[in-house]
Amino acid sequence: MATALSPTPPEIESTLVRLSSHRNVRGVMVLAREGGLVRHTGTIFEGEQGKKYAASVKKIVDCCSEGLEDGRATLSFFLSGALLDSMVLAQDELRFMRIRTKKHEVLITPDKRYILVVLQDPAQ
Repeated sequence: MATALSPTPPEIESTLVRLSSHRNVRGVMVLAREGGLVRHTGTIFEGEQGKKYAASVKKIVDCCSEGLEDGRATLSFFLSGALLDSMVLAQDELRFMRIRTKKHEVLITPDKRYILVVLQDPAQ
């Protein structure tokens, strides 16, 4: 059952329904880019556990995004004497992450407005 924590656009609703229908998916969560939980499906994301997952995913996305920014700054510093297309460096951004543990696989897709998180059981 999907739980709405704030009004959700129809495109998010259809994505949640589509992803939740897969056999190995344990839950789907949509976060606002600022970190607030917008919507979720699956009991695994309910209550305090859902809030913990949301906070952890937000930290992971922020850390990886900062790492990309640091990498761009370092690369532009080292290549400053060469011809460098700064537009290529500026366009690089985090698009998708897959984190696999013994029990679960977490798929994270950050966007400008939302962060989509799918938790699945890779054994099925």
